[in-house]
Formats: sequence, structure tokens, C-alpha cells
Amino acid sequence: MRTSDLIAAMAADAGTPPARLGRTFALALALAVVGAALVFAVKLGPRPDVVDALGTVRFPFKFAVTGAFAAAAALLALRLARPGASPRGGALAFLAAVALLGAGVLAELSATPGATWAPRLVGHNWLVCLINVPVLSAIPLAALLIALRRGAPASPRLAGAVAGVLAGAIGATFYAAHCPDDSPLFVAVWYTLAVAIVATAGAVAGSRLLRW
Repeated sequence: MRTSDLIAAMAADAGTPPARLGRTFALALALAVVGAALVFAVKLGPRPDVVDALGTVRFPFKFAVTGAFAAAAALLALRLARPGASPRGGALAFLAAVALLGAGVLAELSATPGATWAPRLVGHNWLVCLINVPVLSAIPLAALLIALRRGAPASPRLAGAVAGVLAGAIGATFYAAHCPDDSPLFVAVWYTLAVAIVATAGAVAGSRLLRW
């Protein structure tokens, strides 16, 4: 960029009030949830036995896991969008989410016979999971990437990947209400792979959209 162009851009920026990243991110997060909810309502809907499933342990546990990852990713994404901010809090939150999922898997392994582990892991709808979690995450990812453009991430690719994790966790939360597979083994494998797909898309998009 030529010096004259840079000066003109700075002058243009000076004429507009700076947007608050936190407020913009919160609005994007709200739009992400609403967008995923609309797609969920049109495309999937809750499973027929959702009321009975709420009385079990495994079904609510899925939401605890996806919610924990969403909260961790939101915290880390905000920190990565601000140059100089320490990502430690978000990283620790991620470790806590991983530990929660790991505890669920260990509890499942200890409470069920070994012969049932493989069927529980494969489940009945692994392909449906891999398809629909990214579909439910598309609007959230777009909204979050647009919000993060208000920031100045030092690593656009990493910030995009974390936005993808957040979008994927939002999509997985809604999908969990439809999914008949409640085993933590299933969640650990297929939900993680589905979110990883969204995170990869976020990293690719972030490397282009979040440059500054």
C-alpha cells in the first residue's frame, strides 16, 4: 500500500466511531444461535422422545459438553482478536471441556461391557452427524467471522479455526437435540470430527478474511 493510500484510509477510519469488539461479537453470537435454531427447526427438529431423554444422564451430558466447548471457544476467539491479550484463560477453558468429555468417556467404559463399546461408538447416525453439524454451523461461522473482522488477530488462521470450533459447537448443540446416539463414545468421536470439519473451514476462511 502506498503512503498516500494509507493516510487516506486512516483519515477515513478517524471519521467513524470505533466498534466495540465485545458488543459486535455478542451480537454475532446471538445471530449465530438464531440462525442455527432456524435451520434446525426447518431441517431436523428434536427427536421424538426428547422429554423422556432429558430424564437420563447421557442425553443432557451431550449439551454439557458442547456448551463447555462453545464457552471455551468464545472466550479464546475474543482474546485472539485482540493483539496482546493472553489466550491462557481460553486455553484453560478448552482443557476443562476436554477433561469433561474424557470423564464421560471413562464413565461409559467403566459402566458398560467391553462388547458394547464398538456399537456405542459407531452408533446409528454417524454420517448424519458429520453432515448436519457443519450444515447447522454454516450461518454461525459466517456471523462470527464477520464479527472478528472488527478485531486484529495476530494469527488469522488460528482465530478462524477457533471461530469454527465455536460455530461447530453451536451446531452440535442443536444437533444433539435430534441425535438418538447419546453415548459419550459417540460424542467423543463423531461430534469431534464434525466440529473439526467446521474448524478447518474456519481456518481456511480466516486466513483470507481476517488479515489486517
